[in-house]
Amino acid sequence: MFVTMKEMLADAQQKHYALPAFDVSNYEMLRAVLDVCEEERSPALLMAIPADMEGRGMPLLTGMAQAAARTYSVPVCFHLDHATNMDLIRRAAEMGFSSVMIDGSSLPFEENAAITAEVVQFAHAKGLTVEAELGHVGNALVGNEKDTVLDEDPEQTLTDPAEVVRFIERTDVDALAVAIGTAHGVYAKTPTLRIDRLDQITAVCDRPLVLHGGSGTPEDQLKTAIAHGVTKINIYSDVVAAMNAGLKSKINHLGNPATWPIFLFEEAQENMRALIRDRIHMCGSNGRA
Repeated sequence: MFVTMKEMLADAQQKHYALPAFDVSNYEMLRAVLDVCEEERSPALLMAIPADMEGRGMPLLTGMAQAAARTYSVPVCFHLDHATNMDLIRRAAEMGFSSVMIDGSSLPFEENAAITAEVVQFAHAKGLTVEAELGHVGNALVGNEKDTVLDEDPEQTLTDPAEVVRFIERTDVDALAVAIGTAHGVYAKTPTLRIDRLDQITAVCDRPLVLHGGSGTPEDQLKTAIAHGVTKINIYSDVVAAMNAGLKSKINHLGNPATWPIFLFEEAQENMRALIRDRIHMCGSNGRA
């Protein structure tokens, strides 16, 4: 069944576990996440990035997610990740997304709060969950090279706990992504999460907290973040890397150039499913559906 992210995160917050949220760019990624979630009885929190929404990407991916909600027995949420404007969010609502993120984290506080409040008013009227970001989680080595920033210092853009209270009051957002030392993509060096900053945030924030940049972050640090209040961890680069490694291995040993995709993706599926299963167990979402 299709559910909102608010429903999923409320249970995670109450029972002190986290949901791994997987960006899915194609059928193979979608299938890997859903099959493992079904096997592990984990709620399936699927996400889509704006790059995959261009052209007819949005109705096609949304259609697959909606079909999945009818096909699988675990609850399914389809969340628009990192939208930066109302037009995209309006399209997502029309297409049937159950949750959206408005990312105004690169904007000054007042502008971020204003656009988030506008999205919340629009989305809540349609029954959608809204996630926003305060502070800024930057990019390391991401799949789109023009967005790669290897010299950005996460310490300079951490979430300010003093701003959290004002932001919640101004926006009434459902979930808050916080910056505590992670980055999107593949790290140039191992990150160190600021759990002290996370504790300061949880002390003043009653909304579910989200951690972007879950790929490549050491598991012990992620588990500590969950223990200190994080209820959603975004994962994309790790799954993409697992898929690409499997494809590379298969293609390098391919005898028949017309090999069917179901066989071409065999190793990629195995890699992705192993990674997804590991993240579900790390977050403690297995057995929650």
